[in-house]
Amino acid sequence: MISQVLRDARKYEEIAEKQNIAEERPAFHLAVRTGWLNDPNGLTWYQGKCHMFYQYHPYEPVWGPMHWGHAVSTDLLHWEYLPAALAPDLPYDTDGCFSGNALVLPDGRHLLMYTGVRREQHSDGHHRDVQTQCLAVGDGIDYEKYEGNPVLDESDLPEGSSRFDFRDPKLWQKADGTYRCVTGSRPADGSGQILMFESEDAFHWRFKKVLAKNENRFGKMWECPDFFPLDGKQVLLVSPQDMLPQDFEYHNGNGTLALIGSYDEETDTFTEERNQAVDYGIDFYAPQTVLLPDGRRVMIAWMQNWDTCTLRNPDQKWFGQMTLPRELSIRNGRLYQKPIRELEALRRNRVEYRDVSVKDVEALALDGVSGRLVDLELMLRPEEGEALYRKFAVRFAQNEQYQTSVSFRPLESILKVDRKFSGSRRAIIHQRRSRVHSEGGVLKLRLILDRCSAEIFVNDGEQVLTATFYTDQAADRISFFADGAVRMDLVKYELADR
Repeated sequence: MISQVLRDARKYEEIAEKQNIAEERPAFHLAVRTGWLNDPNGLTWYQGKCHMFYQYHPYEPVWGPMHWGHAVSTDLLHWEYLPAALAPDLPYDTDGCFSGNALVLPDGRHLLMYTGVRREQHSDGHHRDVQTQCLAVGDGIDYEKYEGNPVLDESDLPEGSSRFDFRDPKLWQKADGTYRCVTGSRPADGSGQILMFESEDAFHWRFKKVLAKNENRFGKMWECPDFFPLDGKQVLLVSPQDMLPQDFEYHNGNGTLALIGSYDEETDTFTEERNQAVDYGIDFYAPQTVLLPDGRRVMIAWMQNWDTCTLRNPDQKWFGQMTLPRELSIRNGRLYQKPIRELEALRRNRVEYRDVSVKDVEALALDGVSGRLVDLELMLRPEEGEALYRKFAVRFAQNEQYQTSVSFRPLESILKVDRKFSGSRRAIIHQRRSRVHSEGGVLKLRLILDRCSAEIFVNDGEQVLTATFYTDQAADRISFFADGAVRMDLVKYELADR
């Protein structure tokens, strides 16, 4: 039975999306149908397609009462919108259907697990959001909320854990047929922790253990956990709030963290071995992964930052998009990310330059190298017989007034993404820097542009920096700068928009 609240949302989104201008929207990143989008939810391969749900406020391009939007794809680059899947329409989720995940039940039904939010007024006049875990079951289009909701509430939490910070379940089925889920939680110390719950049937849940503790190492509350095996290791992804910087590895504010270690299936014990940032740029949060039928583990995140949501086109009726899907692997104990290989099918009109000299030049332009739908590969090295260059930069989405850039200083091994000249009128985060691996000024970069975003893959995915910008589409020049002498190999492709 579809509620009137969900019926209204479905009717509205169908009408409102007709106001979109296709040429101003991403070509191969999922963007919201209308209104507001944040976290990816429920990434699942189901009935021959990848299903992505997402946090969604259809009525305005600002955060509001959370629904679940819904889209499907076979290549994870071109998405078909389906009707909204969930709406806040019952007492336990009347103030929002927050993030969660999904799996396929043995009988073929699609099970969604999400955080239900109910706002509670306190005696001092303040309001707090009580958060519980809830289920909905469906057929890939329509979903019915479970009559036993909520399946986890404050009575299931370990002592000292907050009922106001208990959210974002990620569930899976183990080899023995039982189920587990992990959630973000805030313990008594005000830090973050990841809780594990267990179930025999995916409907009746009980607390199992604290899987991982932050202990105030990385920010505060840990949101949006994902937990999966990868190349003989176990990976726990979390999105910490209110981080403090640590050298060039972690930045201020909300970030993303990968804990890499081992997992004992018998005792459900995760042992951390190392940690790293997931993305070193500006706009990346709440990643979630899906295991594709061919065995690839693919990650998608919200291409935004809670501290930079004022960077937008005020004339657009939508706000929010996802990152490029990224194939994950572990190499030398480190999480690597590469653009999903299906992107190569969109490549057109190859342009190649070898051994280009970029020497003490302010703006070197090359014939055939321009555009806002671009896949650009660069290999940099010092000019033989010259002193090590001091700086190299590639500038894009450029005209006489605007530009966004990626620059590298080999003496410090620092790579920087910079959008301060992209047309923004807001005093928000416009630059992020990362320390990258480079020997003697040699560096490999792959820059992927999709109209209003840039994703920079460093050294075949050793690191990634992501940023959005809303420069007019007519600004499509690409140029190169060097302080010193650089030799550059370049391969550039246009990317088809459909």
